[in-house]
Parts: sequence; structure tokens; C-alpha cells
Amino acid sequence: MKGIVDSRGRALVNMGIRSTADSSDSPLSAWVDTAFTGDLVLPRREVERLGLSRSTLTSVVLGDGQELELPAFTAWIMWFGQLREIEVVASDVETALLGVTMMLGHRLVVDYRSLRLTLE
Repeated sequence: MKGIVDSRGRALVNMGIRSTADSSDSPLSAWVDTAFTGDLVLPRREVERLGLSRSTLTSVVLGDGQELELPAFTAWIMWFGQLREIEVVASDVETALLGVTMMLGHRLVVDYRSLRLTLE
């Protein structure tokens, strides 16, 4: 999987996301967030646009130490050739955040010189 480093220094990957296993992909650009230990965080408006099914409330601890309960939803992505069910946390973020659990077992290289990202 390839990505870029944008002008603000954010490591971004492009992928497709689905509301159900049988639906078609909607394009999504996500910021790689190595401090987030879940699957994916999406802006609330994106969760609504995709029509994701709510699954539960999940407890999160923000970078400033604040603890919150946020709604979690089920989504599907094609991940390295395999359709994978993931948990999506809805938040007030502006950019989707790709979490560490999606990268476990893979190798992430962010090259700030060439402004390229590789996840293999």
C-alpha cells in the first residue's frame, strides 16, 4: 500500500471503506496515527454519509488524558487483498485516523525526504 506525506507533514494512505461487506467502496484518505491503538477514527459527518451501523460505545483516552465514551460503528475495508471487518470510532476529528491495530503484522515506512509512505 502506498501513501504520501502532505505539506503539513501528515502521513496519509488512501483506501476504500464499505458500510457492509457487499457494498461498494467509498474512497477514504486516512492519517496514520501511531498513538491510536484502535482500527479507524472517522469524522461524524463521514460516518453519517456512509450510513455505518452502530455497534457500541467505546472508551477512549485522548492525547491530553481526557477520557470519553464515543460511539463505535462497524465498517468493512479491503486490506491487503482480504475483506476485513473493522471498528470505526466516530469523533469530531477533521481527518480520518488509521490506528495501530490495522498495521500490526505489517511494515510502515514514512520517508519525509521523498514524501512517500509504504505499508507492506
